[in-house]
Amino acid sequence: MSKSLITKQALARGLKTLATRVNFDKITVADITDECGLNRQTFYYHFKDVYDLLEWIYMNEVIQSMEGNDTYDTWQQGFLSIFEYVLENKEFVKNTYYSISRDFFLRFIYKQTTVLLMNIIDEKSKGMKVRREDKQFMADFYKYGFVGIMQDWIESGMKEKPDNIIKKLNSIIEGNFENALEKLKCSN
Repeated sequence: MSKSLITKQALARGLKTLATRVNFDKITVADITDECGLNRQTFYYHFKDVYDLLEWIYMNEVIQSMEGNDTYDTWQQGFLSIFEYVLENKEFVKNTYYSISRDFFLRFIYKQTTVLLMNIIDEKSKGMKVRREDKQFMADFYKYGFVGIMQDWIESGMKEKPDNIIKKLNSIIEGNFENALEKLKCSN
């Protein structure tokens, strides 16, 4: 493991630790570097600000947990990994969610959900003539549903088990991708 990666992970742990005790909006670069025993210059060598570090955390921790789960047969595991990450990092996620970084968190989840859904839609539409904008519309529809469910789950205290949510989603979605794509096929 490179020294740069070790330093980034230390800064990430520092931010995550602080975010369990301090409102995210109040956390400064100095707080993070003090927490992990590094200097401010080291922080700025790796990240431009606290939000850049937050993005790095989500990109490296959430995306890594989703890897390989971006097909129709594995999408449930991909979505489940997002829910499990949120649950395992409950205080950190709640703190970032209930701060001014809520929009950041939601944009991140929307983006990752779109990538996952577009992979699935592209896979299921192979050999079909479906316009890209129709595929995007379909991905947006499912994306807003998924993220809305996640928001409600976070706001209600994350009480329901993630695997129960995924089972419900699967029962609703199963077979619907194919049906929707059939209806969106170009007639030319």
